[in-house]
Amino acid sequence: MTARWSLTIALLAALTPWPALHADESPVDDTEPEAHAAPANPPAKPVVDDTPLVDTADADEDNPPAPASTASDQPPTVPPLSLLGRTVVPGSFATLHWTPDQSFASIATPVPVLVAHGKKPGPRLCLTAAVHGDELNGIEMVRRLMYDLEPETLSGTLIGVPIVNLEGFRNGSRYLSDRRDLNRHFPGRGTGSAADRVAHSLYDQIIRHCEYLVDLHTGSLKRINQPQLRADLKNPDVLAFAKHFGGMTVLHGRGARGTLRRAAVDDGIMAVTMEAGGPNRLEEEAVSYGVQALETLLENLDMRKARRFWGAPQPVFYESQWIRAGQGGILLSEVKLNDKVKKGQILGTVTDPITNTGSAIIAPYDGRILGMAINQVVHAGFAAYRLGEEQTPEEVEAKAEQAQSKKPASSDSPAKAEHSETPASTAPAAAAGKPTTADTGVEDEEPEEPDDRQRD
Repeated sequence: MTARWSLTIALLAALTPWPALHADESPVDDTEPEAHAAPANPPAKPVVDDTPLVDTADADEDNPPAPASTASDQPPTVPPLSLLGRTVVPGSFATLHWTPDQSFASIATPVPVLVAHGKKPGPRLCLTAAVHGDELNGIEMVRRLMYDLEPETLSGTLIGVPIVNLEGFRNGSRYLSDRRDLNRHFPGRGTGSAADRVAHSLYDQIIRHCEYLVDLHTGSLKRINQPQLRADLKNPDVLAFAKHFGGMTVLHGRGARGTLRRAAVDDGIMAVTMEAGGPNRLEEEAVSYGVQALETLLENLDMRKARRFWGAPQPVFYESQWIRAGQGGILLSEVKLNDKVKKGQILGTVTDPITNTGSAIIAPYDGRILGMAINQVVHAGFAAYRLGEEQTPEEVEAKAEQAQSKKPASSDSPAKAEHSETPASTAPAAAAGKPTTADTGVEDEEPEEPDDRQRD
C-alpha cells in the first residue's frame, strides 16, 4: 500500500465518531449483527432511564418543564346518541322522525324531532310542545332555542319535539282526531285506544331517554295564562329543578293522572309544565318570556352559557284555584293577568243579554291573577279566573320537607290515598276562604269539558 493511501485511511478513521453509549451499556461489539450496531436513541440526546426525552438546554432552572400528559388528563369522550333508529355523533345537529303508533299506520305522518348532541358530557333535556295541537307558543319556543344552539360547545344533549300532536296542529284543534285529550293518556298503552297508543309510542321511544323534561303549553278553551311553571313542589328534586328557570312564576301541583309531566316524574324523570299565553295565537311576549327561562335553565344545568340570564326572585304559589262563574251569560273582566287583587274585589261580571240580569265574580281571598278567560259567552261553572296566593321560598321549602316526612296514607286504593292528601295549610286556609281543594293534581291543569275527560 502506498504512503498516500495509508494517510487517507488514517484521516477517515480519526473523523468517524464512536457510537453513543447507554448509561448502563458496554461499547457496541463490531462482531454483533448489524441490527444491534445502531443505538436505540439519537446520539445527540442520550437517554437516561426510560422516561421520554426532554430537551432542557433552554429550560429555566426555576421553571422545570411540565410533565407529559397522561390518559387521565384527557377530557371524557361522549358516545354517539342512538335514538329513533338513528345515530347522532357528538357535536352535531340532526332532524330525526318519530312515527306515532296508531291503528291507521298506512297514512301516519312522521313527526320531526330535533336533536342537538353536544361534544361535551352533560345532562339530557327534552322539550315537548303542542301536545295540544292548538297551542302555538311552545312550538316557537322550541324552534328559537334549538336553532340557536352550537353542538360543538354544548355540554349534554337537547331533544326537541316541536309538534307532538300533528293531527291537532293541522286541524287547529286541542284534541286528537278522536276528540281525546292526549295529555290525559300518558304513559299510554300499546294495546289501548288511539290516544293510548300515541302516548305510549312517544313515551317509550323518546321520553324514557330523558333526564329532564319541560312540557310546553298555553291556556285552554279561550283562556290565557301568565307565563308560569307547574311543578310538584312536594318533591325535593322537582323543586330544585324548578328553581333553575330564573324568575318565572311557579305553581304547585302534582299534575292530573295521565299528564305527561306526572307520568315522567313518577318514572324518575324530573319534569315541569310551562304555561304561557293562550291557544290559537302566537304571542311574542309570552314566547320571549319562555325562551329566556329556558336559556336560564341551560345555564344552570351547565349545558351552555346563557345570552340572557334571569336571576330575579322566583314567585312561588303553593296554593291556587280556579274561580268559577255562578251563572251563564257574557263575561266582562275587570282585571288583567298578573294583577294583585284583594278579598272581596270584583274580578268580572257575567250578564244575561236578554234579561239584563247579572252576577259578579268575587275574589274569595287576597292573591294574584295567574290565568283568566278572555271575554266570551260562558256557562254556569265555567272556570274564569285562576287566583294564586304567593308564598315565600322558606314557606315552600318547609312544606316540601313536611310532605316528605309524612308517611303515606294506608289504603288499598292509590286513588283514595291520593284524594285524601291535603296540603298542610288547608285548615287555616279554609277559615280565610282560601283554596281548600285536596292535592289531587287536577286543579293545577287546564279545565276540560266533561266529555273530553272520559277514558276507555
